[in-house]
Amino acid sequence: MKVLLTGGLGFIGSHIVRKFIASDWCTHLINLDNMSYGSNTNNVKDVETNKKYTFVYGDIRDYELLTKLVKDVDIVINAAAETHVDRSIANPGPFVETNVVGTFNLLEACRRNDVKLFMQISTDEVYGDAVCGESFNEEDTFKPSNPYSATKAAADCLVMAYNRTYGLNTIITRSTNNFGPYQHPEKFIPKTIIRAALGLSVPVYGTGKQIRDWIYVEDHVEAVELVLLKAKGGKIYNVSAGNEFSNLDIVKQILSIMGKPTSLIEHVEDRPGHDVRYSLDSSLIRRELGWVPRHSLFEALKKTVEWYMKNEWWWRPLADERALHPTPWRLEW
Repeated sequence: MKVLLTGGLGFIGSHIVRKFIASDWCTHLINLDNMSYGSNTNNVKDVETNKKYTFVYGDIRDYELLTKLVKDVDIVINAAAETHVDRSIANPGPFVETNVVGTFNLLEACRRNDVKLFMQISTDEVYGDAVCGESFNEEDTFKPSNPYSATKAAADCLVMAYNRTYGLNTIITRSTNNFGPYQHPEKFIPKTIIRAALGLSVPVYGTGKQIRDWIYVEDHVEAVELVLLKAKGGKIYNVSAGNEFSNLDIVKQILSIMGKPTSLIEHVEDRPGHDVRYSLDSSLIRRELGWVPRHSLFEALKKTVEWYMKNEWWWRPLADERALHPTPWRLEW
């Protein structure tokens, strides 16, 4: 099967590239990416000469380009998105243009060219706060809290509408917070590792008691592949590993792995509209498809720390003042 993947130079996208190219079922993968701040050609450096791989520089806002690309593929996977919440607070416009309009363009191109399957890579943040100990299932109502999650929720709604109205074969996956190698230094876990390695203070928003459910990126990508190959059209699957920890606890675990003191922790002004807790019920994918994560949180954190320590060549050019700023939502991106 031929695959068009959007956003394949990004964090999750590059792991999808690597996983699919190594498979027997994927005969060719086209990676469409606009090479924005979250993209990095070094993310796929080890596969860029593979005969099964083709890179195309372009944007999902370019409908004419999308129309040309989808004519020769079986599957379209949309992993392209503006993703950083802090950036969406400082400048929401690009999030609407890419996450909503870009997804619409992809759906239209797929509908008009009879693509066999469209897959949307979404997020747990569309559900908003999970208070009172609840975990959201696939049928729960959207309550996005920031421009990023609102645009991802809008994109999901478009995908569901195209499935029902036009009969487009679609699948949506919504995962919890990913971490692992090749994640941009502005993100929470890489920023913590890099700042600690450089002997800088490690910023924690507010009290640090905000709870997130973490999943190692390789486990997430394995779930994506399983859903792609085995799920029925129209399905939506939550993907979570059950690793619910506060931000402060995650920082302390990382510092412990690195042998760094907790005195590096610096509590900074909280971001506006900061969700208190995310939690997903992923029993559906486990029950129907038999997926389970392979990595424990501590094991995956240890592997992630080791990767960043061994690959300074990768993160050093990206670790500028903006990426490592303690309160990036205050910056003008």
